[in-house]
Amino acid sequence: MAKTAHAEAAKHHEAAAKSHKTAAEHHEKGDEATAAKHLKEAHGHSEKVHESSTKAHGKSAGK
Repeated sequence: MAKTAHAEAAKHHEAAAKSHKTAAEHHEKGDEATAAKHLKEAHGHSEKVHESSTKAHGKSAGK
């Protein structure tokens, strides 16, 4: 089960990175509204990374 949680964390980590990159691109163009939308998405994915990682390591540690 820990491998599944690690895979889930990795998936969300990649999505967060992509959203963050997209936000930066929009920020550089001066499109702050779209940048903010992508930053919000990145934050949501980051929360999922934390949840999945905690689940993976809790199970890995026998908790």
